[in-house]
Amino acid sequence: MTPAIEILDSCTSTNAILAARPDAPHGTIIATREQTAGRGQRGNSWEAEPGKNLTFSLLLRPEGLPAPRQFELSMVVSLAIADAIDQALPAGLHTTVKWPNDIYVGLEKICGILIENKLAGRLIERAIAGIGINVNQRVFLSDAPNPTSIILHNGGATTDLDQLLAAVGSRILSYWAAYEANPDLQALKSKYFSRLMWTDGSHTFTDANGSFSAHITDVDPDGTLTLSNGRSYAFKEVAYVIR
Repeated sequence: MTPAIEILDSCTSTNAILAARPDAPHGTIIATREQTAGRGQRGNSWEAEPGKNLTFSLLLRPEGLPAPRQFELSMVVSLAIADAIDQALPAGLHTTVKWPNDIYVGLEKICGILIENKLAGRLIERAIAGIGINVNQRVFLSDAPNPTSIILHNGGATTDLDQLLAAVGSRILSYWAAYEANPDLQALKSKYFSRLMWTDGSHTFTDANGSFSAHITDVDPDGTLTLSNGRSYAFKEVAYVIR
């Protein structure tokens, strides 16, 4: 499916604009060259130099997806974006997913995703995926940890923003359509787990009790993370420590 794309010169939040259009069809994308109040996970802001990056929101209308299964949507979106960014990077360089859905190159963040769901009873009526991808920005000025961009890995070569936007949007819609047609949760979970950062070795995490070393051993279908210390965590209960 080809997304219906609308590009604005500037706006506060593409998620807010799309949320104010209740009749927008599945696959609608609102993008902006400059976003003045973009938000990320945990209430963080998102730094994006105007005209250099992708900041956009994509509307999905899942068919019969109960709210407790929303993490399936998150897995599909993050995997689709990771694959699309891989295509824009040099051969042999691959992205990973930092649980739950940030996209990284090595230990540097290249994409942030914020999905907001609207329910109709027990079902997800529509989901708005707010997405920021660092593309042609060379210098980052905020205190956001470990940012990177496609241009920093492409030897300084710029990437066409409109082409990448269309490619990312189409890939997300294709992935979701395929999953709805054949909702194989185990296959999805396996593919997601294979993309995750820190599923082996010893790495530093932090929870309410402080920092500790572990690696990821499992992710439940609802997104609950299990580490090698035997503990399981819901979103915001544990965090990676990346230096």
